[in-house]
Amino acid sequence: MFEVTVEDTFAAGHALRGYRGKCENPHGHNYRVRVTLAGEELDPIGLLYDFKDLKAAMGEVIDRLDHQFLNDLEPFKSMNPSAENLARYFYQETNVQLHKATHGRVRVKDVIVWETDTTTARYFE
Repeated sequence: MFEVTVEDTFAAGHALRGYRGKCENPHGHNYRVRVTLAGEELDPIGLLYDFKDLKAAMGEVIDRLDHQFLNDLEPFKSMNPSAENLARYFYQETNVQLHKATHGRVRVKDVIVWETDTTTARYFE
């Protein structure tokens, strides 16, 4: 099994609905996202997936979220924009792009989202 990983960052605001404490108020984070891919077969030139292409796939998702108030965007209008839900969102959105590009040869293994330097949420299936 092969794995490749790329990290990127973005800044966004959110408020956690139903939370009792400071995080129910609008506030922001400088998020860091790590996406790890996995697959058993390399492409004809010996790559699982080009780092540049993974960064571009992540960039499409980041561009939708960067410098936005997440509560105003789908799917977070109805789903809390928690780090856990952000990790799942990146997982699902990146996996759709990968499936199209590699016809299922490569999949997202997991996504880790840092909300702060010391707090993370991870999503995998």
